Amino acid sequence: MPSNPPAMFIADTRGLDFLNSIATPVDTPVDWIDDGRGLVDWLKQASLAPVEALDEIVPRALPGELDRVADQARDLREWFRGFVRGHMGRPLGAQALAELGPLNRLLARDEAYGRLVLHGHGHDHDDGHLVFETTRRWRSPEALLLPIGEAMARVVVEEDFAQVKACEGHNCTLIFADHTRGRARRWCSMGVCGNRAKVAAHRSRKAAG
Repeated sequence: MPSNPPAMFIADTRGLDFLNSIATPVDTPVDWIDDGRGLVDWLKQASLAPVEALDEIVPRALPGELDRVADQARDLREWFRGFVRGHMGRPLGAQALAELGPLNRLLARDEAYGRLVLHGHGHDHDDGHLVFETTRRWRSPEALLLPIGEAMARVVVEEDFAQVKACEGHNCTLIFADHTRGRARRWCSMGVCGNRAKVAAHRSRKAAG
């Protein structure tokens, strides 16, 4: 079986990139998290989980366990897609909290903790400086959902939902946060849907002429 193309990260925020983990890059729909291995690969490409943690979880997983977590991830993705599409295009109000129970229940399962580590080029006490970082215990494959939940929560609290948009490309399903200066972004990518729209407009003008 041919492998999937690289995942698409065009949303300017990982929580919305998660929604775009199913898309149609050319003609055929691709679901990058259609099974457990796909979920692990997508997390690696998204830099949402440390590679060493993923490399430890995979061999410890029971048969079928990663696939079941991928099933949960897809359910979570479609739930969040409904939430985002229901609220995008206008500021997100406090009343939205009532709809976010599934996300809060996921976040409540996190085993995150803070620690002091040495940051810098070397590892002796004279090279680098101490920083405080947050990490988590990766006790089971279900922990793979936690960084996704954190990314979705960041969309809720950090993004202006008035500027969360769907690509205007024909049949394109991609969603993004418009961070451009004039908030005039219309396409997932100028190289894909933007160019298609230009070609279609050119053909339309020629036909009309």
